[in-house]
Amino acid sequence: MSTPKSVIESALKQGAKMVDVKFVDTFGTWQHFTVPISELTEEVFVEGFGFDGSSIRGWKSIEASDMLAMPDPDTAFIDPFFSVPTLSVTTTIAETGTKEAYNRDPRGIAQRAETYLNSTGLADAAVFGPEAEFFIFDNIQFDSKSNGTFYSIDSEEGIWNSGKDELPNLGYKIRHKEGYFPVAPQDTQQDIRSEMLLTLQSLGVQVEKHHHEVSTAGQAELGIRFETLVKSADAMMLYKYVIKNVARKHGKTATFMPKPLFGDNGSGMHTHQSLWKKGKPLFAGKEYAGLSQMGLHYIGGILKHAKALCAICSPTTNSYKRLVPGYEAPVNLAYSARNRSAAIRIPTFSENPKAKRIEYRPPDPSANPYLCFAALLMAGLDGVLNKIDPGEPVDKNMYELSAADLAKVPQVPGSLSEALDIIEKDHAFLLKGDVFTKDFLEVWISHKRKEADAIRLRPHPYEFHLYYDV
Repeated sequence: MSTPKSVIESALKQGAKMVDVKFVDTFGTWQHFTVPISELTEEVFVEGFGFDGSSIRGWKSIEASDMLAMPDPDTAFIDPFFSVPTLSVTTTIAETGTKEAYNRDPRGIAQRAETYLNSTGLADAAVFGPEAEFFIFDNIQFDSKSNGTFYSIDSEEGIWNSGKDELPNLGYKIRHKEGYFPVAPQDTQQDIRSEMLLTLQSLGVQVEKHHHEVSTAGQAELGIRFETLVKSADAMMLYKYVIKNVARKHGKTATFMPKPLFGDNGSGMHTHQSLWKKGKPLFAGKEYAGLSQMGLHYIGGILKHAKALCAICSPTTNSYKRLVPGYEAPVNLAYSARNRSAAIRIPTFSENPKAKRIEYRPPDPSANPYLCFAALLMAGLDGVLNKIDPGEPVDKNMYELSAADLAKVPQVPGSLSEALDIIEKDHAFLLKGDVFTKDFLEVWISHKRKEADAIRLRPHPYEFHLYYDV
């Protein structure tokens, strides 16, 4: 554990001249402001950095805008992307005067979820391991006006460039759904992914592997090691930051948009999770797939609230371009050992009790990780506390079930609007322990409805193909 004193000493030893104060907004974007190193005192870790929160999406109104950013010494690192040596520190947001946690701060919500877990006596740690996929493109262009709209993506790996005059075109293009995992020269991004991995490791994030993903055009994944809830969300914010900035350094662009390409796989954030107490894994047992009864009840809670969870864990209109029935998408709300066609999978790579966990597959990396992990924990705990039976597992390939059998399996919502309708009715489990508040959920739902309306109200380019000559 770092201390304010050790952070200050380390920063001065490494020649830091500035301090970058980072925090996450409601919808998962890192925000920051910067102060000179002389402002970094032991007192500021207690008193916080003051700033104006009135321009942050979904936060304060202008007449009550003063806020405090409370630095967490465990998050400090020298930022590798700044020319001036700069210490970066992640903060949690508090109210001025009382220093009470701000109820709309996502990191504070995640911290309250951990506090609530401890208060139940069931466990003292919730462990999360997200697998966030992303794309590395060479060029992206888009615009939306009242009289037209377009987007255009390009990648040297993209199969659509097989006929492009590249002088010469060497022909090593990855066909749709064949990116998992050919070697070079098809895979052109080995070195950039290695740099991403090494940069993350240098900043204290444990990365177990990197590889090309299924889609054409530079889909990729780096596997970061599991951590406790808040630390895992901190690591995911740093993961996105490093990947985007290393890509930019190489003249490329990285995106965590769930479905940027039509006709190929989208990017998910399969989320592994388990509960522990006093260093003992609580999901290992003698029930189905080596799970404990607690593990099965946790699954029961996730499945019960899965449709509502989509409003937080798959929180964009684009998320539902990925979550489409009939494709290799985790739309079926069932659980199974190894079966990747189910929304919940119980990995069987190892018999070690410490490796026993569940993998929830619908989330995608457009989610705010603090909110996503906190909501998943609250749903799972609801299952454990109320002993919710998850029903029977489905070990068949659900993509090959008959229509009659498949109709018996619940599915995720078909749109963001549908998910928002459901969470308006099913959110009591999120309010326990004041982890989420009605105020926060009202802000979230209101903003997300505006996003859904923005897409609903605009003509789609493909509509001209379908209807221009009606």
